[in-house]
Amino acid sequence: MSLVESKEIPLGEKLPEFTLKDPYNKEVEISKEMGENGLLVVITCNHCPYAIAVWNRVKEIANFAKKLGINTVAVNPNIHPNYPEDSPAKMREKIEDEGLEFPYLVDETQEFAKALQAQCTPDIYLFDKDAKLYYHGRIDDNWQDESKVKKEELKDALMLLFTGKKPPKKQYPSMGCSIKWLDTVVG
Repeated sequence: MSLVESKEIPLGEKLPEFTLKDPYNKEVEISKEMGENGLLVVITCNHCPYAIAVWNRVKEIANFAKKLGINTVAVNPNIHPNYPEDSPAKMREKIEDEGLEFPYLVDETQEFAKALQAQCTPDIYLFDKDAKLYYHGRIDDNWQDESKVKKEELKDALMLLFTGKKPPKKQYPSMGCSIKWLDTVVG
């Protein structure tokens, strides 16, 4: 497990046009998941301790965002033979066990993650209703212990977007395990 921070990306970048499949093999066009006010994209997986630590927060934030007209999509780029716990079969289990109410999609070729310049799991992207990047940062100030969170940056960004205000000036990078790129050799 190597700790990696998300890459700084200029705000205003467009959401790439992609169609991915869910783990049941149903095609999902990412842009069609856009809510009235935006779309939250979470690059994540099943096995990373950082992603595991925030799954409940992702679900809570997705419910909060839905009330603001902002939909959520989770995407797993770690479809790698050396990480069977991130396989589509295990993703189906995660959907069932967690009761996910938003799409959890398979990025089998990793092209979507590359188009977003994703680096880690979780890597968080909030796009406005025009599919322009509004926020790219962490969920909050304590990924390890939810009870010690003092600043909920993603929720704050969701509210700023919903109320038509400018994005937060300071956006702290998300951090987590590096994406398990297909061309990565693991011994």
